[in-house]
Amino acid sequence: MRHNKKFNHLSRTAPHRAAMLANMATSLIMHKRITTTLAKAKALKKYVEPLITRSKTDTTTSRRVVFRYLQKSYAVKELFGEIAARVADRPGGYTRIIKLGIRPSDAASMCFIELVDFDENMAKAPKAEKKTRRSRRSTKKATEAPAAEASKAEEKAEEAPKAEEAPKAEEAPKAEEAPKAE
Repeated sequence: MRHNKKFNHLSRTAPHRAAMLANMATSLIMHKRITTTLAKAKALKKYVEPLITRSKTDTTTSRRVVFRYLQKSYAVKELFGEIAARVADRPGGYTRIIKLGIRPSDAASMCFIELVDFDENMAKAPKAEKKTRRSRRSTKKATEAPAAEASKAEEKAEEAPKAEEAPKAEEAPKAEEAPKAE
């Protein structure tokens, strides 16, 4: 029975699997995106995410622990340098798996796995201010506080009686102005 045996062995012996995942993790760290099969990508995600979490604290102990898994000093340097700086405020979920379809030769499900903070296409661009259409009468900015809007309502209530008195004062005939020539 397979009780409590949850990870995928990927049809490899333990040393072969460890070497393969270490090589794939090094490639992912150096290139930020790699194309592989879906099963290998899922296994790699479980392998590399704890290493990225460990890289957030730059101590000698954490460097030694990560080096035990990766065995490449340039990958450890990259992980603790550029990658750790980018993922410092992220609480987890450092990788993303995007499916590509099947491989024609053997019908294996293909995908690419990438580091989330390094994809320029998926990065959120800073949002521009929302432009709303306003009536011509309002001359105030749209960013006023709600208290200012309440005072506007009071002013409009006071102006309503004044608006009724205004046409009576304007009943006197006005002389028409001649159009100006330009």
